Formats: sequence, C-alpha cells, structure tokens
Amino acid sequence: MEGKVRTRFAPSPTGFLHIGSLRTALYAYALAKKNNGDYVLRVEDTDQKREVKGAVEALKETLLKFNLKWDEYYVQSERLEKYKEAAEKLVAEGHAFYCECKAKNAKEEGFSAELRDPCRDKKLTSGAIKLKVPEGETLAYFDFVHKKEISWNSETVYDATLLKSDGFPTYHLAVAVDDIDMKISHIIRGHDWLPSTPIHLLVFKYLGGPIPAIGHPTDILSGETGKKLSKRRDSVFVEQFLKDGYLPESLINFILLLGWAPKDNRELFTLEEFVGNFDINGFQEANPKFSIEKLNWFNGYYIRKKSDDELLVLLKPYLPENADFEKVKQIIPLIKDRLIKLSDFSTFAEFFFDYKKPDMKLFGENYKKHLETAFKIIESTEPFDLESLNSKLMVVVKDNNFKTGEFFMDLRIAVAGSKFTPPINESIVILGKEETLKRLREFV
Repeated sequence: MEGKVRTRFAPSPTGFLHIGSLRTALYAYALAKKNNGDYVLRVEDTDQKREVKGAVEALKETLLKFNLKWDEYYVQSERLEKYKEAAEKLVAEGHAFYCECKAKNAKEEGFSAELRDPCRDKKLTSGAIKLKVPEGETLAYFDFVHKKEISWNSETVYDATLLKSDGFPTYHLAVAVDDIDMKISHIIRGHDWLPSTPIHLLVFKYLGGPIPAIGHPTDILSGETGKKLSKRRDSVFVEQFLKDGYLPESLINFILLLGWAPKDNRELFTLEEFVGNFDINGFQEANPKFSIEKLNWFNGYYIRKKSDDELLVLLKPYLPENADFEKVKQIIPLIKDRLIKLSDFSTFAEFFFDYKKPDMKLFGENYKKHLETAFKIIESTEPFDLESLNSKLMVVVKDNNFKTGEFFMDLRIAVAGSKFTPPINESIVILGKEETLKRLREFV
C-alpha cells in the first residue's frame, strides 16, 4: 500500500455500541496496525438532536475494553468552522447552492422522482447549502471488500444537503472534509452507507480529494430470522453482551470472522494474532450469520483459558452480595468447564449461598432411606474431606445394595435443590458438614 495507512472509526454518540459498529472498528484498527499506520477515533456528533448524554465516554470505555486504542481523537462539533468554509467554497466554485426550502429528513430527501432541488438555479445567498449534482456523469469507485467497481449515473443522485441552516454539517459534507483533513487512506464503513457513496465521491472531487480507498463489509444477518440484525428484534448491543458475561476476547474473535476469513480457515485469534494475520483480501462477499451458539462456544473456550484467580476477579459482578471469596475460589474449579457465560455462575452455584428446598417430585422412591443413610455417614465422617467422604459413601452404597446413581441423585437434590449441579461430594465438602446436615434434616 502506497503512503501511510490511516483508518478511522467514526461513530455517532446516539446510544450503545452496535455489534456491527464494533466489527467496523476492529477491521479499521487491524488494517492500520497491520501496515504500521494510524487508527483515528472520530466522534460524529453533528446531529445534536440524536446525541445521548454520556454516550461518548461510554463508547470510549467500551473500545478500550477491547484494546482498540486510537492514535488520534477528534470531535466533529469542535470543527464547525471548517465545514462552513468548505461548504462556502463549494458554493463559490459552482458545485453547491443555497436552498431555503423546508428541511426534510434523509428518507424524504432520498432517491425520489424529485432529485433536483427547486432552489438549484435561483442563485440564493442564504439558507442551507446543497450539493449541485452534475448531469450525465458516471460516478465510480473500486470497493475493496466487494472486489469490484461500483458505479452510478449522476442523474440518479439527488442534490443532498451539505450544511444545514443552523450551521451544522450533514454527514455527507463532514465525512469528506474530515477524511481529507485527517489524510484518511482507507474507509471501512457499514453497508448502509453504500448508496450515499456517489454523493461523497463528488464532494471529495470538488474539495480537491484525494479519495480514500473505500470498502463496505456486508450486512450481519440474524441466525434466527436470516434478516439483517435489527435493534428492535435482535440482541445487538456490545455493552449488553459484556454485561451478560461474554468476554471481550471471545466477542472480538467471534466478530472478526463475521465477514472476514483467513486463508487457512483458522478460527482462534487474539487481537494481536488477528492484526498479524490480517489481509485486506480476506473480506467475504457473502452476508455472515450471527450464531449465538458459535459465540457461546468461543466464550466457553476463553473462560476455560482463564486461571481460577482471573475468574475470581471476572466473576465478582455475578456473585451474591457479601459472598465469601474463599468459598468462591473453591467453587470455581467445579464449574469452570460448565460455564458458557460468566453470568451462568448463579445457575450452577447459587445453592452454595441461597438454599431453596427442592420439589419433592424430583426424588426417587427410595429417597428417605438414601438420605437417612447419607446423614449418618456425613455426620460421622472425620476428617471431613473429600477422600474420606467419597470412601465412606461408596462403602455404604455397596453394603446396602443401593443403586449408585439413584443414591447420589437423591443426595444431590436434597443438598443442592436441583438435579443439575457440580459434583455433589465436592460440593458437600465446600458447604461444610454443619450446613449439609442442616439441609438433610429437612428430609430425615
């Protein structure tokens, strides 16, 4: 790649970070770092009505959780004078015009039969500034994701608003001004912006370019519906996944494969390994599907790679209030292989802290005899450790001709309140003799 590679992630502070936006940020970061370039974070906050208070800081905190550290940082609302100068330059050179029509939103202003604005040739001197789209031109660029040239006839492109009457730019103007000023070499942005590209090509051209290389990763589809991921219909917010107990490294590993593939079909990557293996030709044209099962597999894998001490720290938000950390440290080895998310801790370990009497229908027909026998053995076991407990319980099972599975299932249900728990003898040792006998007395 000629010249220094400079990429940017340019989110709007309108709420939580979307999975698709995290993917864009990741690809932009990898492209820059693979080529010893710069990664720019640019907050596009010129649509003041949609800005959510606190969203900028939340966005930055989330990116840092994934180690997507930026080299430069800009905020568009601090650059309003530059956009005004650029828009006025376009008017002066005949590439834009003032319009005093009532403002419309993007959908109303979009690709309709009225592509040419009625104020286009009125030579007004105030109002909003709009792009004067030329007639009869072919507007084209090579998309490095789709690996082909994409073109439009200018007669299908509308006179887009560049600078609103309140002095704030639209995305169409600000993106080109910023990319030129910041010497952005490659643009990676959501597929939604593909239809707006001819507008941007004209603004780049009229402002004196150069035009960066542009790529639009394909849409991420829901694994359930097959439709594009929707904020209304699907779980799409990164912060919610983190809150639910997904690790940043598993989310990164999962997301990087939603639209990009290595030559060797490898699946497991740290962020550093992804950067080292990143190839711009690895982008896929097929729309990837968001499979929660695959994400769960990645998360379970990365949880099991953590040490018990690391997991103790990560599990703190999911522990009961005033939980005994020493007890938790004993529990972790019992449930580590069963965890899919950190929040699953309560599913497997809640009974250690909060006992709920089980449904009597769960017990087998010989449960009373099983529990009476177990009570006596547990009460008499000294020292109260796993080896002694295992030995004595197995002896009593054999001596009484109990069915091993039925005996230990009844014991499990009585002590833990459920059929699905970590190994019951290990759990009993962690609970301690006194607490275990207290629970068994309910049934003896």
